[in-house]
This record gives sequence, structure tokens and C-alpha cells, in this order.
Amino acid sequence: MSVRNHSFVTEFVIVGFPGLQPEFYGLASAVLLIVYSCTLIGNFAVLILFATPNILQKPMYIIILNLVVSDVLFSTTTLPKIIARYWFQAGAISFIGCFLQMYLVHYFGSVTSFLLLIMALDRYVAICFPLRYPMIIKNSTIHILNATAWIVAKACPLMLVIRAYPLPYCDSNTISQCFCDHISITKLACTDRAPYSFPAFVTAMVVLLGPLVFIIFSYCSIIVAVLQIASPQGRLKTLSTCSGQLIIIALYYLPRCFIYLSSNIGIRFSTDLHIVIIMSYSLLPPMINPLIYCFKTKDMKQTLMKKFKKSTAP
Repeated sequence: MSVRNHSFVTEFVIVGFPGLQPEFYGLASAVLLIVYSCTLIGNFAVLILFATPNILQKPMYIIILNLVVSDVLFSTTTLPKIIARYWFQAGAISFIGCFLQMYLVHYFGSVTSFLLLIMALDRYVAICFPLRYPMIIKNSTIHILNATAWIVAKACPLMLVIRAYPLPYCDSNTISQCFCDHISITKLACTDRAPYSFPAFVTAMVVLLGPLVFIIFSYCSIIVAVLQIASPQGRLKTLSTCSGQLIIIALYYLPRCFIYLSSNIGIRFSTDLHIVIIMSYSLLPPMINPLIYCFKTKDMKQTLMKKFKKSTAP
């Protein structure tokens, strides 16, 4: 009998946090709604700043603009469904809809990883090769790199979906997660996961660790370059141009690396704690990043203050 004939599941049910008692569903949906609202408000505020003519047109801000779009799309892909699950008990999602969400979750995660690599490249050239920076890093160059990130990021998630979609799903259709992702879906397949989980792990490591290796190299090079600056004030000023980017990169990579490594060296967490960690590194950065952009980036901070003063002026 073919694999397709074994696939009796027509829809999946997203459980969210399996240990959460029903009396806390309203609170959970309210918290998630607040996170989603703050994410939209913060990121759309940044988009409004970018709409100002002839302001924030430097390469770094073009990268930030792409990160904002990726963060909004990721949050919109994941949060509305889990909010509906707790608010309206609408946790069901169609078979195709679940795989579409899985693709988008991994796609936007991959895009963000590549954009952070481009951000690190910008800082690396700016600090290690300051005289050549205007020739190497132009707005046109950054546009090409950003477009490449959005295109190249399609490959790995598409491969995951193509390999997971035909698997036989004939048992449970309950997903113990707040959204559909590769691990939570393939766990439900009525077949040995090993031939599928290892290539997926390798893919994740390529998308995650490939950019991370260059990011570590670039910031190590930046530290070496900063230490060669004679003036302590000069060192501090140079490092301050990287502080916002370092926070954003740490929020994205550190929890992900911890989860991937812990799951492969035998460290086990309760299901609820595991989901909390995943939700934290998936949803908090899109909410926090606009604050980092506005308060850790001088030009954006000044532009925001000017707009605020103009709007409050009598």
C-alpha cells in the first residue's frame, strides 16, 4: 500500500502548552495578544520612521527594515492561530495549512539568520576597513544581499516540507506546540523518523551555524580592531555602534543553539518548559527589537525624538 493511502489525518490540532489548565486559557490568550499587539505597534512605528524621505537611508537601516518585515511576518504566521486556540478553542488547522505554516515558520527564521549575517558584514567592513566601507557597502549592494537572503532562504524550508508532506500520518493529530514546525509534525508520522530528522538537523545547523560562524569571526575581528585604537573614548564609541546589533544577534542565536544542542546531547526538559523556551526566542525578539533599533541606534533615536516633538508641539 502506498504511503499516501496510510495518511488518514485530514487536520491537525495545535495544543499549545499541554500542561496549561483551562481556567488559564483566557490569561494565556491575553498575554499572547499583548505580545502580538506590541510587536505590530513597535515594528510599524519603525516602518513609519523609514517612510520619512531622505532619512535612515544608510545600509544598516536598510538591513533593519528587512528585519522588521521578517519579524512582522513571522509573528503574523504564528500568533493569531495560537491566540484563537486559547480564546475560541479553535486549535484545528487543516493538513495543508499546517504544512504551509511550517514552511513559513522555517522560512522567516532562515531569512532572519541571513539578514543578521549581512548586519555583521556591515559592521565588520565599517570598523575593520573604514576607508573602504563606502566603496564596498553601498545601498545597492545591501539591496542585492537582502534580496539574495530572501531568495536563498526558500531552499531549506522547501526541502523540509517536500520530505515531510508525503509521510504517513495515521495515528495522533495532536501537535504539542504553539505552531506547526518540522519536529512537531514529523513526530506524528507512522514511520521511523531517523531518515528524516537527521537531514533536518543538518539543514538547521547549516542555516543557523553557517551565518553564526561568520558573525563570530566578524565580531572577533572587530574586537581586535577596537583594541588597536589608542583612545579609550574611541574604543567605547566604536563598540557602541555594535551594541544594538550584538543584543539582537544574542537574542536570536543563543536560545536556539541551546535548544538544538541540548536535544542532541540528551538534556531533557518538560514539554511545557521546552515550548516556553521556543516561544520566548521566537516571539520576544520581534517585540523587543524595535526598542533596540530606536534606543541603540543614534540616527533612529534622533528621528524618533524629532517626530515625537513635532507631534506634541502646540
